[in-house]
Amino acid sequence: MTPPPGDQDDQHGLAPVDPFDLPEWLGTGEVAWRPESGVRTGHLVRGRLARGPADGADELACDLLAVDEAWPAPVADEAARRRAHQAWRHGQVDVVRRGERLTLAVPGTSFTADRVLDALERLARAVGADPERYAAHLRIGTERGSR
Repeated sequence: MTPPPGDQDDQHGLAPVDPFDLPEWLGTGEVAWRPESGVRTGHLVRGRLARGPADGADELACDLLAVDEAWPAPVADEAARRRAHQAWRHGQVDVVRRGERLTLAVPGTSFTADRVLDALERLARAVGADPERYAAHLRIGTERGSR
């Protein structure tokens, strides 16, 4: 789905996505999210959602973006940050497309295990799924400042 003109964050490439336009399997079966790196490695954690083994082998790129990171440059403009904070305040998550990848825009500058689980729970609810059917495989990673 292409957002109407003015709804796209052109500077940072964040386009809102309607959760009902996502694949149906996200709302009907077991789903697991796996990061490609540790969740403590920064403001962007690339990952993939996968349908449970009993349900087939579908996968979908799904990253987590902490929208308040601003060094060395902002990762989201003010409008995108405002959308992410507003959604979070109302118990939701801002689902966007960043380039070709589905992305969950989350308030903050980094991720913890709890923040990852909160974001995935909110995604599950957004697609009409029972959060009990979602799982997360977390990689620890190294915090940015401790290398």
